[in-house]
Amino acid sequence: MTTTAPEKKAAKPGVAMAARLFGGGSATVFALLVLVFVVILFLNPGFFEPPSLMAFAKKAAPLVVLAVGQYFVIVCGELDLSVGSLVGAQVVIAAAVIDGQESRTVPVLALMLAFGVLVGLVNGLVVTVLKVHSLIATLGMMLVLYGAIRLWTGGAPTGELSDGFRQVGREGIDMPVLRQLPWALLVAAAVVVAAVVFMRKPFGRTLIAAGDNDRAAAFSGVRVWWVRTIAFVLSSVLATLAGVLIGGYAGVTAQVGEGLEFTAITAVVLGGVVLGGGRGTVLAAMAGALTVEALFTLFNQLSLPSTVRPTVQGVIIIAAVAWAARERRRPFLPQS
Repeated sequence: MTTTAPEKKAAKPGVAMAARLFGGGSATVFALLVLVFVVILFLNPGFFEPPSLMAFAKKAAPLVVLAVGQYFVIVCGELDLSVGSLVGAQVVIAAAVIDGQESRTVPVLALMLAFGVLVGLVNGLVVTVLKVHSLIATLGMMLVLYGAIRLWTGGAPTGELSDGFRQVGREGIDMPVLRQLPWALLVAAAVVVAAVVFMRKPFGRTLIAAGDNDRAAAFSGVRVWWVRTIAFVLSSVLATLAGVLIGGYAGVTAQVGEGLEFTAITAVVLGGVVLGGGRGTVLAAMAGALTVEALFTLFNQLSLPSTVRPTVQGVIIIAAVAWAARERRRPFLPQS
């Protein structure tokens, strides 16, 4: 007489929901975001009044945009360390060229876009054609941009951004309850929606395929070098957009953009996007950015020094990468 293995019982809905929330991956970041907001609510109930929430959204919008750009690069198996220096370079160049003259705003915005495309193209081609590892290539670009701007300005940015340039980053639509719906929030939302649609298109699927297994993707007809180059261009263009928002919100300082590349990477990996590529969603990267910004807000509520931020970012990156490695080692169990 033969025996058969007992059938696997379906998990109860509540257990299945808990597993999805706390079992790792993209869903975990949404649970963490809710948890951080609950703690902030306990410490400062006034934070959830509409004007305060809109102020938080305005401050978080540049990081959301940066995280989406970093997502494109990471999901295809690469890294972009140049975005922070690019943000700083774009803001400093804009201030120096505009110098407070409104008539120069649109031409400078076009110049910034072209410069962003150029930086992304150089990063992409160095990685894909010259076969330089993206960590080294973008680290080199980061240092080039950082050094060039410091050499040009002498370490003290000059000039002034026009009111038209700063409007998107610091102004909004006046409304009865919210007081003001920030333009930055609308821009970030539009970027997220466009990225979600983009990733559902064939190019988005090839982007993930290139990160999952570039050789298999190449054998199936995907031009991996071209896909990855476009990812770097998208990252630099969105870093340029983030620079516009940051310049509008915070103005021009010598530290503008400093460390943003690591903050964006922290947000993306916190959202469950695997370093090495092939897995992750745009919405999870967005949630990661909001969670990181909410954590920084919580630190301010607790009166913790700003120097604790790099430590937290480092812990998040190490924990996320370790969790991803653990998940990859687990045997695949088909679901009934």
